[in-house]
Amino acid sequence: MKEKIIYRATDLFLNLGFKSVTMDDIANEMGISKKTIYVHFSNKTKLVEAVTFYLFDTICDGIDDICDNALNPIEELYSIKMFVMQHLKNEKASPQYQLKKYYPAIHDALKSKQFDKMHESVSESLEKGIETKLFRENIDVEFISRLYFNGMTGIKDEVIFPKEKFNMEYLMENFLEYHLRAIVTENGFKILNQFITKNQS
Repeated sequence: MKEKIIYRATDLFLNLGFKSVTMDDIANEMGISKKTIYVHFSNKTKLVEAVTFYLFDTICDGIDDICDNALNPIEELYSIKMFVMQHLKNEKASPQYQLKKYYPAIHDALKSKQFDKMHESVSESLEKGIETKLFRENIDVEFISRLYFNGMTGIKDEVIFPKEKFNMEYLMENFLEYHLRAIVTENGFKILNQFITKNQS
């Protein structure tokens, strides 16, 4: 039952927002009593936290799968971008923004987990790129992996990149190209150029 509540609440929160959805809404949607939800989650904050980390784990599993199967680190980054974009299409209520505004402690804990995961994943990808001579051998892996995280979280800031001027697909596409152009070798650029051409067409 706990998993069913998390699964249903995830759907509602992504579509209607963390703030708008009440425990009553979730109970009504599931055809159960609110008491049943409180058996597993003492309050709404605990449920929001469970949903947030369930989503984080789901995305991490998808990214790990991509990293295990990608032909090279450039394809890997583009595949991760596509995976994240497909995931974002299910979000209709700016959940990241709502989380930051109404549940700042959960938002901060999530950001810390996201940093740890992305820092490890991007560092491995950069090392792989250097080994396969697709990325320049003199790049600072530690610096670039942190810069990449900062950029990826920064483009989601709606104050700096308002939705009416920039859609998320445009931002992710251009940030990824910007990131890769700075670190690829000539061989790497040939592969990168294939992705740029493909996306433009």
